[in-house]
This record gives sequence, structure tokens and C-alpha cells, in this order.
Amino acid sequence: MQPNRLIACVRCPMLRVEPAQRRRLEQIARNLRDRIEEARINGWLGEVQGLQISLDAAGRKLAALQRPPADSRPRPSLGMPIISGERR
Repeated sequence: MQPNRLIACVRCPMLRVEPAQRRRLEQIARNLRDRIEEARINGWLGEVQGLQISLDAAGRKLAALQRPPADSRPRPSLGMPIISGERR
């Protein structure tokens, strides 16, 4: 997977991170901080802004991992519907 695609996923509000992936998300956040510093040194202000948006999103996802789920009740499995016969 290309790094930019991974960052785009971190920004996605629909992405729910598995708790087992916490370390990977922390790595991504560290990498983003390093890249922001490099961009600042080189004067790449647009790059700084884009990377900061991704870092903020990663921070929100890490914070969400620390919160307990709003509804911890088990979810019922509805399974697949069985369709019998042909309708005309």
C-alpha cells in the first residue's frame, strides 16, 4: 500500500481502528510528526497543512480507542436471508 493511501484512510471518518492496531496508528502519528518537521524545515507550507490534518485525524482515532464503546451490548447476528422459490 502506498503511504499516501494509508494517510487518506486515517483521515476517513468512517474508518474504525481495531484496538490491536493501536501500535500501527502510533507509528503513523510519529511518522507524520517527523514529516511535518521536515516540511517546515524545507518551507513546504502546503505540505505542513495537509500532514497536520492527517495527524489531527490520527490523534482523534487514538483518543477514540481509549474511550469505552457507547453501547457495549453484544450485537445479534442476523445472518443471511434465505430466499426460497422463484417469484413471477
